[in-house]
Amino acid sequence: MQAPPQPRKRKSSGRTFRLLSKRQWPCRVQGQPFADSGQTLYEVEMTVNGHSKDISMAADGSIVEIEEQVALDSLSPEVKAGLQAKAGKGKILKVESLTKKDKLVAYEAQVDTNGKKSEVQVGPDGKPLDHEE
Repeated sequence: MQAPPQPRKRKSSGRTFRLLSKRQWPCRVQGQPFADSGQTLYEVEMTVNGHSKDISMAADGSIVEIEEQVALDSLSPEVKAGLQAKAGKGKILKVESLTKKDKLVAYEAQVDTNGKKSEVQVGPDGKPLDHEE
């Protein structure tokens, strides 16, 4: 069995990120940090096994949030129904799971309604959220 590729360091926006070989984990680090609730975050966008996976990190390297594309057909009937209900007559284009502190907190769908794009969210049980994640 072949050992996994060794991480390499790459500087971006004054911070050092450890990335695997582009052949193994194609990804890109956004050039600029962004602020969320007053906290500076960095986002790594990857394609893993043909689907998107975005990781938001704090300046200290701790993971704040993971957004990972999931197939609509892989979701429970309750989650699918909840997303469809929130999407109304719109077409669901893409679904992502949202994970914070190693806990699934929501599913988010990109919706197209007559050419207008929007996002809807439901909890892990498919029920409406008290607040957006």
